[in-house]
Amino acid sequence: MFAKTPEDMNSGPEKLIHQQVQYLEFLSKDIEAAKTFYNSAFGWSFTDYGPDYTAFEGDFVDGGFTIGTPVRGSILVILYSLDLIQTRENVLEAGGLISLDIFSFPGGRRFHFIDPDGYELAVWSL
Repeated sequence: MFAKTPEDMNSGPEKLIHQQVQYLEFLSKDIEAAKTFYNSAFGWSFTDYGPDYTAFEGDFVDGGFTIGTPVRGSILVILYSLDLIQTRENVLEAGGLISLDIFSFPGGRRFHFIDPDGYELAVWSL
């Protein structure tokens, strides 16, 4: 992981909130495919640190992808969306597979999808 200080962050220290999830690292069998998918689906930007690691930035999320074999089910990352339907369409258009279509739960609605590496993630909305 590449530790960031408030001075390193493009959006400044307001992104650093006590005890929030600060950085996520994923294993990826194909970093270029991961970059293409997450840029297309969510608009994340990437900075490469050699051939085996890329860092990403998005609104309220930072992390990275490193070469390795993903293990589905080890963690469920849940993203928030202001427009669940449009986000679902973005995921499909980027090549994601819907593993659990939109459903209601106490507090909102969400869906699950599989990314190109086989990770299952979810997106929720009010």
